[in-house]
Amino acid sequence: MKLTFQKTALLNGINIVLKAVPSKTTMPILECILIDASTDEIKLTANDMELGIETKVEGDILEKGKIALDAKLFSEIARKLSDSDSLVTIESDEKFNTVITCENSVFKIQGKDGEEFSYLPYIERNKNITLSQFSLKEVIRQTIFSISVNDSNKMMTGELFEVNGDTLRVVSLDGHRMAIRKIVLKDEYESTKVIVPGKTLNEISKILTGDNEKEVQIFFGANHILFEFDDTIVVSRLIEGEYFKVDQMLSSDYETRIVINKKEFLDCIDRATLLVREGEKKPIIIEITDNSMELRIDSAMGSMNENIDIDKEGKDILIGFNPRFLIDALKVIDDETISIYLVNPKAPCFIRDDEENYTYLILPVNINQNQAR
Repeated sequence: MKLTFQKTALLNGINIVLKAVPSKTTMPILECILIDASTDEIKLTANDMELGIETKVEGDILEKGKIALDAKLFSEIARKLSDSDSLVTIESDEKFNTVITCENSVFKIQGKDGEEFSYLPYIERNKNITLSQFSLKEVIRQTIFSISVNDSNKMMTGELFEVNGDTLRVVSLDGHRMAIRKIVLKDEYESTKVIVPGKTLNEISKILTGDNEKEVQIFFGANHILFEFDDTIVVSRLIEGEYFKVDQMLSSDYETRIVINKKEFLDCIDRATLLVREGEKKPIIIEITDNSMELRIDSAMGSMNENIDIDKEGKDILIGFNPRFLIDALKVIDDETISIYLVNPKAPCFIRDDEENYTYLILPVNINQNQAR
């Protein structure tokens, strides 16, 4: 095999597939990136058996072939070669000895047989949806913070993708909060419900350009999901099982509704957390009275209180929250003013817009009388 690339194109391709190289594996071949130039195009592939990424790279095929190269070494070599517009040549023989040349640099490394590499699973392309790269990137950004990083409940480490007609609903929850985003698609589609691993969505989000003009096609298989965009394919195993009954957790009842400037609210909570050490669980106390919200925090480092003007309908309320959960939700809302719905100090609060394009549910924390005053 003999191939030539512009360094920029090669490095970009490596960086895309590198996200699917496992950090630990009992199969050494999976620690490699497959270079497949056995047809008329050059493809790079990495696969950790849960997540697989394949991307096409622009280059010239002087001799066809395929080889698997150690991902870490290959990416480091490519990164440290000369200028970005330099020409890189990769050549390998029948014993998989590989020579990487760029200007005055010549690296000789040992490759592995490309035929031993685990190919991406085949997915039938008869059930799919299409949306813009911008929409998918935004939906991930606005929900991913609510997944659980703890594997004790597998469902919580993924996100529900639910298609109904022309609507995609994406849901994430971790037992303390829930994030929901709804987007309207251009066409009507077959109803589908799948649970996509958070790791997959995190990696896809890093690769997407976020261009509103470019589209992503999502194909749903029995056990896998496939994302196709630009010259890249991402295949992921789905999380099996029945997702939580989301609609039963949602309520339109409320005793108190407030409308507040989002930036003012976020900045105030941000200031309050200056007094909370890393890992310290101190609630932010929120007291809502007529047209005023008072926020208080008390910690070993000191205390702070601040008032914000609000529009209120309903009852006065005193309630406590984990400030981090409020910050995470507020940061991803783009609206200038937001509506917050509350029932009582022990019931979840909802932050949502009138069309319910986004809904954030946050459970309160118990506060004692000493904290309350």
